[in-house]
Amino acid sequence: MSSLVLDAEALYRELLRGVQQLRTADTRLVGITSGGAWLAERLHKDLGLPGSVGVISSVMHRDDFAKRGLSGAGQQTQLDFDVNDSHIILLDDVLYTGRTIRAVLNELFDYGRPASVKLAVLVDRGGRELPVHADYAAARVALPDTQSLALARDDSGKFSFKVEGQ
Repeated sequence: MSSLVLDAEALYRELLRGVQQLRTADTRLVGITSGGAWLAERLHKDLGLPGSVGVISSVMHRDDFAKRGLSGAGQQTQLDFDVNDSHIILLDDVLYTGRTIRAVLNELFDYGRPASVKLAVLVDRGGRELPVHADYAAARVALPDTQSLALARDDSGKFSFKVEGQ
């Protein structure tokens, strides 16, 4: 069995290029907790954007809330701008079934009605259960359903991936 090795830092550089292509002068970055929020924070800094980066949580709108409860709640939604008529790039580390994106869009619309929402991800691993696609994916990989892929960040802010399962 070969193990998957992804260079998260190289993929981050690709994501940076992709986000530069997607954004306009008034685009706001919003990261999904936690990996997407880490990406949004670093992109915001590397792009020299003004204001603060948005963070959004899927916890309150998950379709498995009854099973999971507030587990993994960590960081809560923080949008320090008017969502109405905003152009938003939503950032996540891994796109898989599409269920987190659906939950996050519900959360986002609780705050207002954006003019547009684009999705940029570090890795699209396929396996969609909902009609969701990324406007930009730094990489596309295939993983068995028994494996999960998660972004990790060390104390210096350097990214890496953890592959779990068999």
